[in-house]
Amino acid sequence: MEDLPIERRRTVTMPQNDFEQMLERAAERGARNALQGVGLDGEDAAHDIRELRNLLDAFNEAKRTASMTIIKMVVTGLVMAILTGTLIKLKLFGGAQ
Repeated sequence: MEDLPIERRRTVTMPQNDFEQMLERAAERGARNALQGVGLDGEDAAHDIRELRNLLDAFNEAKRTASMTIIKMVVTGLVMAILTGTLIKLKLFGGAQ
């Protein structure tokens, strides 16, 4: 195997405030690039994100309502089947009329 020379890096020191400002600027640039990558940049970006959140909330509410409706329909069907079975049973065995 070849022995590659090890690159030695120098440590850079800077004041805490400068370091935090640099990190903040880098985070802002990264966030802007990410938003731009998905098409949510510009003046209307906040409005678009609010609309997306509202749309997602409406979709989740619709799913919840649909599942509750299905549960109610199944329970109603079971109760009707039990009542129908009871009525047929009473008529077959000459129950009270």
